[in-house]
Amino acid sequence: MNRFFSALFLILGLGLFQPVFPFSKNQSKNDKFTVVLDAGHGGHDPGNMGNGFKEKDIALKIVLQVGAILEQDPNIKVIYTRKDDSFVDLYVRGKIANEAKADLFVSVHCNSHNSSAHGTETFVLGLHANERNFEVAKKENSVIYLEDDYEVNYAGYDINSPESFIGLTIMQEEFLDQSISLAKSIQDNFTGRLKRVDRGVKQAGFIVLHQTFMPSVLVETGFLTYKPEGSYLNSSKGKSDMATSIASAIIKYKKHVDENVGGDFSYEVEDHSLPPVSNKNTSVETAAGVTFRVQIAAGSNSIETKSYNFKGLSPISREKEGSVYRYYYGETVNYEAVKQLQQEAINKGYRSSFIVAFKSGEKVKVSSVVNSLSN
Repeated sequence: MNRFFSALFLILGLGLFQPVFPFSKNQSKNDKFTVVLDAGHGGHDPGNMGNGFKEKDIALKIVLQVGAILEQDPNIKVIYTRKDDSFVDLYVRGKIANEAKADLFVSVHCNSHNSSAHGTETFVLGLHANERNFEVAKKENSVIYLEDDYEVNYAGYDINSPESFIGLTIMQEEFLDQSISLAKSIQDNFTGRLKRVDRGVKQAGFIVLHQTFMPSVLVETGFLTYKPEGSYLNSSKGKSDMATSIASAIIKYKKHVDENVGGDFSYEVEDHSLPPVSNKNTSVETAAGVTFRVQIAAGSNSIETKSYNFKGLSPISREKEGSVYRYYYGETVNYEAVKQLQQEAINKGYRSSFIVAFKSGEKVKVSSVVNSLSN
């Protein structure tokens, strides 16, 4: 069987254990920014045991400290895949994040190698660029063989097959930019603040990242097999340093999201109490050349109009007025329909969204259009 058909078969096979998502991408059920923290390994899976240090214990302590820092912000909700020494299947970790409709997924691990390799590296999901990245992913993915019914849950998947990793990259592709942004911030903190050796931001086919449907990273905090680094990570200071750096990067990421797609712009509405429209024709169309859109956000930075940047809403359009970019959801000639679009935006968390009218490409007062429809 050639590589193309092998990959195609694998992709179809992976669908057997791929989670079903009954909600839009990155959909939020409340106003809180939700972060799922995943401590690698656990229970009967100790992870790597370089120099006698236990990866599962170090990862858990780092994660709990990251969570404690984040939980100080009342606008952040933290969910843990495990908070004790328990074993959690890889697909269950992703399920926890997906059911929480999380904004971020961060998995924490410790590295190992049969050399003096040391330093930090943060991975996003993708095809491995070299054999070393492939080996790291294989090592982490081998956890599936410790799970009950792994042959059913991961049907058709072979950690030794490069083709297997092709199927893993598809679901996460549209979150790649955000994942890289967070990964880079984490690495910058490790190298800038802590002066750790920088092994960079990399791509590889990690099953635990594949299972999530939001921006996701896997952090390798250092090599337990390199004794000086293992001793550092096993120390209270080392774990605290790592946790602070990861938490700081997450907070920075959230701030960037808030600055660019958040905020209350309801002051721009020229009339908060528009009259109801009863004319039966309004369910069909407005005056010639008039369309409605819902403004959901504005900011100084230009953001890609992808649904994942706007809590799953689509289509999104962007227009620049002076130095401000304005972002609109949907477009319709139907006033009743645009009210439904506004309600959808509100349900997604854009509570200050409002209706905007355009005529021949220029903004016009919504009240004047609605009043003409009411007559």
